[in-house]
Amino acid sequence: MFGTLSYNKQKLIIIVSFLLIPLLLLATFTYYPAIKLVYYSFTNWDGYSPEKPWVGLDNYREVFGNPDIFKVFTHNFAYFAMGIVQNIVAIYFAVVLNSKLRGKNGFRIMLFLPYIMNGVAVAFMFGYVFDTTNGSLNMFLNSIGLTGLGQTSWLGTEGLVNYSLASTGFWRFMGYNMVIYIASLQAIPKDIYEAAKIDGAGSFQTLWRITLPNMKPVIQLNLFLTVTGALEVFDLPFVLTKGGPAGASQTYVQRVVDTAFAFNNYGLASAMSVILIFIVVVVLLLQQLVLNRGGDK
Repeated sequence: MFGTLSYNKQKLIIIVSFLLIPLLLLATFTYYPAIKLVYYSFTNWDGYSPEKPWVGLDNYREVFGNPDIFKVFTHNFAYFAMGIVQNIVAIYFAVVLNSKLRGKNGFRIMLFLPYIMNGVAVAFMFGYVFDTTNGSLNMFLNSIGLTGLGQTSWLGTEGLVNYSLASTGFWRFMGYNMVIYIASLQAIPKDIYEAAKIDGAGSFQTLWRITLPNMKPVIQLNLFLTVTGALEVFDLPFVLTKGGPAGASQTYVQRVVDTAFAFNNYGLASAMSVILIFIVVVVLLLQQLVLNRGGDK
């Protein structure tokens, strides 16, 4: 069969054959569920009934007409703020561990290890850290004389709970971001640094004028992942606080899950999910607009 075909046609058949299965999997597990999600958002489906009554835009009207649904986005701000700090610290460690530091590979492994741990296991571990009476954090604060802080209920105080949870994400994901930044640093040509050194540039000038500008695409990617991750937080508050105290740590995704599985309103939950996707797209576009301002012309 292949003997009668030209080389270009044979190459095309091989390429299509290799791409067919990945594209089929992508369509089956990504695009098809996304289309069904949009469809369910226009229905009043309870999740198990074969009937899916069409309600049009009623679910979207309910979401936008209920301020309590969007109020939970304020709880996600702590994760965003901690994510920004996380990226700054990750860049710092990437720069330090990309230099000629003795034992740098060991430090890289130590900082990256938290990322490979299971998220639920990390949540349970930090549950013991933040425990009010026997938690290691309060015991440490009491041991150094900070008895006032040593009695703090880190997961039971409305003003602290989200930042306490976000600090867990900081500990887990900082090493992952650091590894990405190290890879970005290693892609910068060494000749640029040598030229800057000859011109008399100091360490700060080199970082500000050479390192960070060359890392800009990777910083943009990590910031996008940080923002979307902050909007989509679920596992930490679900495992540690169940959204408490008094709903102070409930995130938007938790609200979506509760709407679907606790109240059996899959139509409304689907509409909330579609709105979240739209918000993520808008945030991405705004981020690209802001970060690309003043770029290459």
